Amino acid sequence: MKNIFDAEITQEIRERINYLKPESKALWGTMNVSQMLAHCNVTYAMIYDGNYKKVTGLKKLIYRTFNKEIS
Repeated sequence: MKNIFDAEITQEIRERINYLKPESKALWGTMNVSQMLAHCNVTYAMIYDGNYKKVTGLKKLIYRTFNKEIS
């Protein structure tokens, strides 16, 4: 898996984002460019803005069970 905090990887991702145009077609899936970029930003908003509630209870147990890192 690529590390987004590596300078080369960050530059590669920036180049790929800059290559996108509003009329770009999806290679797979159904999102358009705006939707894809908004989807990618949700994670950052969750971490840095704090606008989302923390997962608790049964959801937390389910997430822990199914999101274990595979080695």
